[in-house]
Amino acid sequence: MSLPYEILHRKRAGEPLAEADVRAVVAGAADGSWSDAQLGAFLMAAAIRGFDAEETRTLTVAMLESGDQWRLASDVPRLCDKHSTGGVGDKVSLPLAPLLAACGLPVVMLTGRALGHTGGTADKLEAVPDLRLGLDRAETLRLLRETGIAIGIATGSIAPADKRLYKLRDQTATVSSLPLITASILSKKLAAGAGALVLDVKTGSGAILPEIEQSRALAELLVATANALGLRTSGWITDMSQPLGDWVGHACEVNESLELLEGGGGADLRELTFALATEVAALHGVDLPAERLAAVVASGEARELFLRWAQAQGADAAWTRSPRLPIAEEEHVITAPESGWLAAVDCRALGMLMIEAGAGRAFADAAIDPGVSLRREARLGDRVERGAPLARLYLRRRDEVLAESFAACYSFSPEPVTAPPLLHARVA
Repeated sequence: MSLPYEILHRKRAGEPLAEADVRAVVAGAADGSWSDAQLGAFLMAAAIRGFDAEETRTLTVAMLESGDQWRLASDVPRLCDKHSTGGVGDKVSLPLAPLLAACGLPVVMLTGRALGHTGGTADKLEAVPDLRLGLDRAETLRLLRETGIAIGIATGSIAPADKRLYKLRDQTATVSSLPLITASILSKKLAAGAGALVLDVKTGSGAILPEIEQSRALAELLVATANALGLRTSGWITDMSQPLGDWVGHACEVNESLELLEGGGGADLRELTFALATEVAALHGVDLPAERLAAVVASGEARELFLRWAQAQGADAAWTRSPRLPIAEEEHVITAPESGWLAAVDCRALGMLMIEAGAGRAFADAAIDPGVSLRREARLGDRVERGAPLARLYLRRRDEVLAESFAACYSFSPEPVTAPPLLHARVA
């Protein structure tokens, strides 16, 4: 077996690593025999030198095999999963699951927390009183059989090597490495073991990979790797050059998800949720048009199922009877400093300001205030007059300086502007 020094030397020189070398790294991450310094050096070398397709598959499989494999599809037919690379206001997982389950397609998602400026599904769900997120295989199967939905966080035994590498990627500026992203995502998805996976790969100012070429490369690598490893996968490259939906925050995003299931919510949120539902259903050979999805919304079936799932996973019964979460009371209206067409939103900066306002973690152990919220009032391409509201910020205190920082995220044009498409390209 090669020593860590030899493996690092080969990867630093740009040589492809043998399967035994890759497995040695993953084993060292899982059992602690590789130090943080050695793993950080490996991540940096991998990010700079890259991995070929074979190395990427090997890394994914090794991380998968470092822990438990649930293989849920063997017990739950037509089981679906979904993953988003993250963004600002991206709450699609919450309404998507009950929509699919109401149409006879059960859904499992082992979700994550915020990474950088992007919000995490787990953080949003923790705004729901008493909802449990720590699920094992038996509890997941119970939820799927009772409600068709199970959403939680991976146990410590699922891809344990990834947990250590994930944290170090954030510390070593290697988050954007495509092979490392691919192995991290797919090792957990393969461990859960759904029968089909739909991907939502973001592009634009609020995406981890802002450029469309990078987003396309990641989407294609994810789809190719997943399918090569036996997980039916396809997806969409979607826009994150402005917040998704009408709200950004944790409590307010849960509220907006319920609004969608009641026939409301942002039009873009509805369009994307429906598109991803149709996509993953097709992987199971099921035709699920927008009309069918609209029908389960109109009937109230999807909303009822969401609340039944939440209660089955521990949510306070009183909340399920009146499912609205409070938001912060202090409103700051962010207004346009000039007249013109809204041309750009620095979505990454906006996400970082939400963290500063208390809606995210500036450091690992920081508390999140689920009530800190932002309501979008203008969209890219809209004509706005000087002094018109661009957004409404809800804080626990008056903070005019912070509100002015939010206003700086918006740019204007004296000429009409065409907003980018929400759905850029399908990848299969």
